Amino acid sequence: MSDPAPDLSVEEFFGPGGLLAASLPGWEAREGQSDMASEVAAALEDHRHLIVEAGTGTGKTLAYLVPPILAGQRVVVSTATKNLQEQLVRKDIPFLEQALGHALNVAVMKGRSNFLCRQKLAEAEGKPDLQGLPELNEFSRIRAWASRTETGDRAELDQLADDSALWPRLDARRDACAGKECPLFDDCFITKMHQRARRADVIVVNHHLYFADLALRQDDFGAILPSHQAVVFDEAHELEHVAGQYFGAQISSFQFDDLARDIQATAKGARFGSKKLDRALRFLRGSAKSFFELFEGVQGRARFAERPDFRERHASEYGALLGALDGIRATLGLVRNAGEQTDPLKRRIQDLHTILRAILGDIDESLAAHASATPALGLLLDDPWENFVYWIEKRVRGVFLHATPIDVSPILENALFEEAEMGSAVLASATLAVDGSFDYMRGRLGLHSARELLVPGHFDYRNQALLYLPDGMPDARSEAFLRRASDEVVRLLRLSRGRAFVLFTSYAQMRRLHEEAASALEYPCLLQGQAPNAALLDEFRRTANCVLFATASFWQGVDVPGEQLSCVIVDKLPFASPADPVVEARIDQIRRGGGNPFYEYQVPAAALALKQGFGRLIRTASDRGVLALLDNRVVTKAYGKVFLDSLPPYATTNRMEDVEAFFRA
Repeated sequence: MSDPAPDLSVEEFFGPGGLLAASLPGWEAREGQSDMASEVAAALEDHRHLIVEAGTGTGKTLAYLVPPILAGQRVVVSTATKNLQEQLVRKDIPFLEQALGHALNVAVMKGRSNFLCRQKLAEAEGKPDLQGLPELNEFSRIRAWASRTETGDRAELDQLADDSALWPRLDARRDACAGKECPLFDDCFITKMHQRARRADVIVVNHHLYFADLALRQDDFGAILPSHQAVVFDEAHELEHVAGQYFGAQISSFQFDDLARDIQATAKGARFGSKKLDRALRFLRGSAKSFFELFEGVQGRARFAERPDFRERHASEYGALLGALDGIRATLGLVRNAGEQTDPLKRRIQDLHTILRAILGDIDESLAAHASATPALGLLLDDPWENFVYWIEKRVRGVFLHATPIDVSPILENALFEEAEMGSAVLASATLAVDGSFDYMRGRLGLHSARELLVPGHFDYRNQALLYLPDGMPDARSEAFLRRASDEVVRLLRLSRGRAFVLFTSYAQMRRLHEEAASALEYPCLLQGQAPNAALLDEFRRTANCVLFATASFWQGVDVPGEQLSCVIVDKLPFASPADPVVEARIDQIRRGGGNPFYEYQVPAAALALKQGFGRLIRTASDRGVLALLDNRVVTKAYGKVFLDSLPPYATTNRMEDVEAFFRA
């Protein structure tokens, strides 16, 4: 660990004439940035938690990075995405090093599937199983890169496609890892990542890895993250969703397909294949197919409430699948002198067996012995408050069975915020407060004792943005609304000359309005689903006067500064569907507790989502644009005031003429 910098205070770094001013030509003081940094420093000194909403343009990254570095505290910075990790490491931290005049000891930690497995690569070199010339070329590039990379992080492979079929066969995911028994353990990229992290002052992770560590607290190589005095959650509005994933459990049809394929490939490579194993694998594939076909009638996401009744009605298919797993495990147990290859496979089989039984509610004393298969199993097996919702999801060609905590607040309160060894947690985002209050987010996350700070956005929203709320819109749930919304969208896009996101809460409405607008406009109109999201965003950025019609995945985390994005249109207030099994369970739980789920949960969640969607528009001090909300409930319903009071102070109009004048200015 580095020593603190006793001669430099937070105020001296951010204040007039300080290091930041000296490092940035044309620097202008940002009061909000300095205030946030001071609050972070005070929270670290007092060993308190801090929740802070820092509007876009505040400079929150430096505001949360500088205080722990000056205090000599090891800090984990957890971001919402791997892209934000890269931005921190490639842009923000190098700038900070330049300003401080010395290098920082920084480590980046990601999930295991981001790293190359040297053992798999060595095995593939001896017996390559490549599909055609493209994979042969990919393999050659990966092999050449492996000889020179220090990290083994696939982010260095710029030319490797996101959907590469070869990479998953070479990556370091846990499923096929022998851990310390691996002959290449000391030279393993995962081992080296852990070693770098133990030496680092700043450890950059993403939320998924942080909560995987929080949930497990143990790994093949010990704790995933080293001990630290502080953690900063950037984009902290994502925490409830991510925590629900890692303190829940999931099993899918894909996992059984992958298991059978990996066993077959391992048996071929290690030369322990047999007719008996082939028969066992055929039985496993057939049993898994029969079991997951029982969910054929499910569309999208649905509650899986009657699990005991399901087990009884489909005892044959369920028992056959458990028996197939037992048979494969027994067959692998007979293989001699191949423990390095078969032990990870046997662990996967046991994990699938245990998770399947837990999600199906097939619980007895024998299951508790294997509760370590996933951290949620202990909670699932001992759930007197019925804090889990069980649900089914059909996705593409796969079926997923989920168990998700309904309320993560008691889990996070115990595992994170009230943990004795926990120092300070800083929760930061541009969207954490609802109508000026943090009560909603505190309650959802179990953060009961914390300092708080609300930093207004740095931009001149009244002059840079115009919020258009059209008069006389029909009820948002009516057919008449769709016809009027289509007309409004076309008129707005003509005035903006394309250059817009049109964001929807429904795929069906997105597709319908896209079809109508695309036939009426001369501008390129992209539709979510036509290509991967990253490819669509790249095409939007490089195509003049482009329009993107999209749903939830483009409401947040998307950054298109400049004139290319000059208009954001939202069709309806983004209430989560009450038919979604997790949302439905949360509504039921609040109602059973005597609360009002609409005002306590649905309205605040939608208000934060609207802030996220509108936040796509103004990203720099020179950006200008129009925000349009076509849902009249924001002005006709009493709860609409919560939405408007949660937004920045935009100039507002209900006249299309004002929109036209804004674009002419």
